[in-house]
Amino acid sequence: MSREFNIGVIPGDGTGPEVVAEGIKVLKAASEKFGFSLKFTYYDIGGERYKKTGETLPDSILGEFKQYDALYLGAIGHPDVKPGILEKDILLRTRFELDQYINLRPVKLYEGVETPLKDKGPKEIDYVIVRENTEGLYAGAGGTLKRGTKDEVAIQESINTRKGVERCIRFAFEYTKKRNKGKKLTLCGKTNVLTYAFNLWERAFYEVSKEYPDIATDYAHVDATCMWMVKNPEWFDVIVTDNMFGDIITDLGAMTQGGMGIACGGNINPEGVSMYEPIGGSAPKYTGKNVINPLASMLAGAMMLEFLGLPEASSAIENAIQRAIKDDLKSMEAGKMGMGTKEVGDLISGYVIQ
Repeated sequence: MSREFNIGVIPGDGTGPEVVAEGIKVLKAASEKFGFSLKFTYYDIGGERYKKTGETLPDSILGEFKQYDALYLGAIGHPDVKPGILEKDILLRTRFELDQYINLRPVKLYEGVETPLKDKGPKEIDYVIVRENTEGLYAGAGGTLKRGTKDEVAIQESINTRKGVERCIRFAFEYTKKRNKGKKLTLCGKTNVLTYAFNLWERAFYEVSKEYPDIATDYAHVDATCMWMVKNPEWFDVIVTDNMFGDIITDLGAMTQGGMGIACGGNINPEGVSMYEPIGGSAPKYTGKNVINPLASMLAGAMMLEFLGLPEASSAIENAIQRAIKDDLKSMEAGKMGMGTKEVGDLISGYVIQ
């Protein structure tokens, strides 16, 4: 009897629906090849809905999200909606209320993809960033005083709890152990300036490390981490960090692996419902032109299958993407791939089924 999984789909804004369509095409190919079934339920959440109804994420839909095996996201962001409204009310709210406390971002350079880093290749650029996803500066704590006057004060507080920090660190150790490559976990922080928050992170990190004697540990300030991600990316295996620093260094990592068109991520609740997405954003200027790169969406789908307990299907998608990059695609940039978005989906699906 085949396994069935219920997936909530949020195509979203701009080119989101286009890349999601090709990602689902590839996921269906994998399900046929490996004998499981996927049931997709679609939600029209995003800028267009907000413009028409004023709604972002209704409570009823958020409640439905909690019933799925996983969520699959295209992109959120609309040129006619003020930045921050959709992102806060949809993305952050989903992460917080579904307790998706890990943002998992592989930084992997595939053979055939160009990187701006001189003399670096796939052997050097292959690590994973574990970002705490529900606390820190993104928790929304703070306020303003005397707003609109010359004496205005703005305060944004970074909230770090022992529970939140430790569970993120513990996930990172477990992931390093499972990954079984360099078997090294690096804590990225700023202990010399953010002495309260990162004193907690550092203490928790080294206390938990005692339970993992086979995993090497080290520490790097966030500014040094950025330098080494450019100069010596081969030094890293898994990096764990807080919400803000994670947001910054993951985008740097994406550029070194070939750009946003191939970077994917997972908002993970190991005990609940997780959400998987490409990182490239809605890219509205390419909407409807059949030129956007869908590979990141497909890799997000592969990550979803891995966490659903389908490693063979996940690997098949990744291997198909690697084959296409090496043999067929001319570039990772929109409009320069040598074929259209839909054609890339057909190509990868065919490779998966073979």
